[in-house]
Amino acid sequence: MSAPRGAQARIALLYPGSAEARARCDPAESRFAALFDAFAAAGCPATPVVYDDAWADALRPELLAVQAVLVWHNPIEGGRPRTRLDALLREVAAAGVLVSSHPDTILALGTKDVLLAVRDLPFGSDCHRIGHLEQLAAELPARLRQGPRVIKRWRGHSGIGVWKITAAGDGQYLVRHAQRGSQEERCDWQGLAERLAPGFEGPDGHCIDQAWQPRLSEGMWRAYLVGEQVAGFGHQAINALHPEHPDPGPRLYHPADAAGFEALRQQLEGGWVALLRERLGLRSEQLPLLWDADFLRGPGERWVLCEVNVSSVSPFPPSAIAPLVAATLASL
Repeated sequence: MSAPRGAQARIALLYPGSAEARARCDPAESRFAALFDAFAAAGCPATPVVYDDAWADALRPELLAVQAVLVWHNPIEGGRPRTRLDALLREVAAAGVLVSSHPDTILALGTKDVLLAVRDLPFGSDCHRIGHLEQLAAELPARLRQGPRVIKRWRGHSGIGVWKITAAGDGQYLVRHAQRGSQEERCDWQGLAERLAPGFEGPDGHCIDQAWQPRLSEGMWRAYLVGEQVAGFGHQAINALHPEHPDPGPRLYHPADAAGFEALRQQLEGGWVALLRERLGLRSEQLPLLWDADFLRGPGERWVLCEVNVSSVSPFPPSAIAPLVAATLASL
């Protein structure tokens, strides 16, 4: 869907909020105020769409009336999965509205399954899919004899459902949840299984078992991308599962051309994004308008992909705003 020649494009920014926030619908009070300002400065003011399942049906006409909707909504919001929202977004996308990120793209790129898909690529690592607790019991102990592992629920956010596990001998395990404020605990196999069991619930429930990266204590590098181009970086020196600190530290943001990030940017734009996209069967235009990829340092000079975030990339560096606005308008 494109605007008639000379007409102003109609763009919506969708994010979760309360009924009160929906009634006010004030861009200035949202976390995307700078992005709203940038769209307005480009001559295309964006409309805020405050979402909740309770009024999803009422939003359908509003979303069908725009040409593009940029979405920020976690896989689980307020304890509920985004099933209803994804159905609505698929409906408006089928009607010709540009949806970023499209639910199908999220399933291809924005879950922990991406780690399994790329495990043999230059930025991949030792990963396995675990479909149920019986498979976990059959396979995990042997892998733990080679070193710690990280078990990741296939879909989640904010460290929820991500566990570092270390064999402690005598049938005991050291486990630590990546959710903020979690402490390392000691438990037996039954206790471990109880902690991991929620990751296997539901018809699609499964987990990804990834080898622990010993250099995690050096920090996590997050590359923010608009389509196939790097638009900025974030570096978090003290991140989730840091061996000495229970709470992650701040993420510091940098522009795409910042010193110290040149090698990672060159790898991403010089072939890694294309490799990732081709491995997942995505065309360039199917990539999200805004997404990010987290990397840890691996052995030697290697980078290891930790996860890809697509559903709700926020906050993001100021350097990503202008490329995001430009890419959105160009796509229309």
